[in-house]
Amino acid sequence: MGHVTVAGDVADFLHLDRLLFIPAREPPHKSGEAVAPAEQRLAMVAAAARADPRFEVSTLELERPGPSYTLDTVRALRRALPDAELFLILGADQLRVFDTWHEPEEIVRLVRLAVMDRDGHSARALADGLPGVSDAVFVPVTRVDVSSTRIRELCREGSDIRDMVPDAVREIIERERLYSGS
Repeated sequence: MGHVTVAGDVADFLHLDRLLFIPAREPPHKSGEAVAPAEQRLAMVAAAARADPRFEVSTLELERPGPSYTLDTVRALRRALPDAELFLILGADQLRVFDTWHEPEEIVRLVRLAVMDRDGHSARALADGLPGVSDAVFVPVTRVDVSSTRIRELCREGSDIRDMVPDAVREIIERERLYSGS
């Protein structure tokens, strides 16, 4: 529910015609962590994206072998959409570590960062001193206190997640026994 809510906030604020959700084949920042298989994550993202007609799902990263580096995706989108204004939407937590990403200066040369900001000034303060982020736009979004970590914990406990995920996503999690630990 959190991703759907804030994605809608960003799409509204930036007047986006469409917003792409791009699940990663191998998220490099989750190396060594247990993650749901790519096909199941794709199914959950597609189910959640049905919430808004502006939302689309791209399989671009799933079709590429190896780790899913944002730079590779941004380059592919820039080639496919040379005249489009492209934004890379980040949370303030990702902005905090953006300088550790693969070639962040090249990313901001190809797209503009849209940073989801929940409390007004914290994300702007994080941007100070980061190379290439001076052109970022800071987007106020609804605070949604739901984390994927907590959802996985509740699933392992067998607790109800009905208020935390769209029904179609919950059905996939339950059917596939994702995060249940069994």
